[in-house]
Amino acid sequence: MSAPRVAVVGGNGKTGVAVCAALRERGAEAVPLGRAEWDDLAGAMRGCVAAYLVAPNFHPDEPAYVAQALEACRAAGVDRVGYHSVAAPYVPAMPHHLGKAAAEDVVRRSGLRWTILQPGVYVENFDLTRTVRLPYRADAEFGFLRLADLGAAVAEVLLGPDEHVGATYELASLRGTVADLAREAGVDVVVEPPGPDVPEGLAAMFAYYDEHGLLAGVLTLRALLAREGALR
Repeated sequence: MSAPRVAVVGGNGKTGVAVCAALRERGAEAVPLGRAEWDDLAGAMRGCVAAYLVAPNFHPDEPAYVAQALEACRAAGVDRVGYHSVAAPYVPAMPHHLGKAAAEDVVRRSGLRWTILQPGVYVENFDLTRTVRLPYRADAEFGFLRLADLGAAVAEVLLGPDEHVGATYELASLRGTVADLAREAGVDVVVEPPGPDVPEGLAAMFAYYDEHGLLAGVLTLRALLAREGALR
């Protein structure tokens, strides 16, 4: 019996690479798809049993991007999809989060068998081998997510039981602050206000993080990965 093929739209970035690695570990054939395949996305997806949709960071029209990817899924006969959203998608102060909230609505109305994942801030966003330079306060609290845990969660919801269909899962591996991560790694943190050339969307995100952090719960991920033992 051949391995199930799973398309990963946006499969060449760090998120897609982690998802593809976890799918292969689960015994599936991962099919990473990027800009080169966009003109014939449906053709590239044919023969896949599921697809995971990851939009580019700060995409100016994520709902339209996701709608086009979903249309390609329908044309290819792929009816099982996962959408890569974000923790706390409805945050008016962060426009790119609102774009993901609107895209979630597109997914829910797609008629396909969907699961939405809402990841917290990646641990791997911070280079913990040297002093961490941070554009917001170091004691802001977050729900952090390890990329390996994200990949394992995607593999579970796309290859696991049908009970995942119609679910929305907020994902975090641990709760804490960047100061906590740096302390554990034995490095310092230096807070530097963002400069004037920082794009508007990124500046809005930094301002929100500085005031509120971005909390996310850890219990959902623990439940999802229970079959695999502890989180990585």
